[in-house]
Amino acid sequence: MTRPRSSIGPALAGAVDLSGLKQRAQQSASPGGASGGPGPGSTEVNEANFEAEVLIRSDEVPVVVALWSPRSEACVQLVDTLSTLTAEDGGKWSLATVNVDVAPRVAQIFGVEAVPTVVALAAGQPLSSFQGVQPADQLRRWLDQLLSATAGKLKGATGSEDDAEVAPELAQAREQLEAGDFDAAKQSYQAWLTANPDSVEAKAAIRQIDFLVRATAHRRDAVAVADAAPGDIEAAFAAADVQILSQDVTAAFDRLISLVRTTFGDDRTRVRTRLIELFELFDPADPEVVAGRRKLANALY
Repeated sequence: MTRPRSSIGPALAGAVDLSGLKQRAQQSASPGGASGGPGPGSTEVNEANFEAEVLIRSDEVPVVVALWSPRSEACVQLVDTLSTLTAEDGGKWSLATVNVDVAPRVAQIFGVEAVPTVVALAAGQPLSSFQGVQPADQLRRWLDQLLSATAGKLKGATGSEDDAEVAPELAQAREQLEAGDFDAAKQSYQAWLTANPDSVEAKAAIRQIDFLVRATAHRRDAVAVADAAPGDIEAAFAAADVQILSQDVTAAFDRLISLVRTTFGDDRTRVRTRLIELFELFDPADPEVVAGRRKLANALY
């Protein structure tokens, strides 16, 4: 697919559309319907952020926890469908994904014996759950029932980042980002995130900045170098970064997915982790991300 070039600065020419992601982050922080909250996408949950992203968050909006494994095609399909539905609902509920392979203790909290398993919580308490894949229309009905059951009973999200009057600290971070001053922008966004731990915009911007700083430091012939050394993981990482900068996103994903198929143990974990990090640079409903996740699931069997 074609993505518009970034207008943030010369260093971003042909790069991931950071301005577009920033716009999505602002939209996801603005109120969606009566209950507001985060917008499209999901939050990956582990032991470190479980309390904040599941228990505390469920005081504001219903939280749907999807416990899954990338090794299962059924899991990947279900998470993809839920990601699409949460984008459609504009923050009326929050999607939290738990990869049971990397966060087994969170899975134990829910007493999960099989994946995929989905649990809905409100005010810190489980309301409903199911196992296995469900068709989109059935998920839609289930979610509508969840929203109806919790309507008016939760306090809703607070602290929108897209209010008519933007906080000076956040405005400064945006200006630095648009000027291409990545170091200053990251410091400003990090300070904002420290004060506002639920800031969707800050989290997204920091991920993008870290990627761009890393990717623009690679040598220009990184793709050729990696092609000449197909087993070199670091070379493959550099090549994938450069391909994403060139907006050849599918090729970048496919390069690392091929490496997943030929690696084992810690090396495979490293490659899989980097690939997931690259997925997170984009909207989870992006067709290339959806296809990449499915390919990854198949490669892990």
